[in-house]
Amino acid sequence: MNTLRNKVQLIGHLGQDPEIVNLDNGGKLAKFSVATNENYRNSEGDKVTETQWHQIVAWGKTAEIAENYLVKGKEIALDGKLIHRSFESKEGKKRYITEVKCNEILLLGK
Repeated sequence: MNTLRNKVQLIGHLGQDPEIVNLDNGGKLAKFSVATNENYRNSEGDKVTETQWHQIVAWGKTAEIAENYLVKGKEIALDGKLIHRSFESKEGKKRYITEVKCNEILLLGK
């Protein structure tokens, strides 16, 4: 059960091409967003689509896969874990962010 403690699996579409950062140590970091949609019917019977945006980070080989194969609009499945962190903005305000650290990417669709 330990492997289920912090596990995220998403299927969605890329919101933009990945932003690739080449690190000083030769490694890579990829940042991108994924939209997931949930469909349901409201009390009036109308179909409603609710979209959630998820911020994704990938490191190393996974970042290289993102760089070479991911483009805006592409449907993917990913596996990872939630990461919470905080930072100070340029204005001096403390900001909080939740991201998914991607461990594996599966390309879907055409």
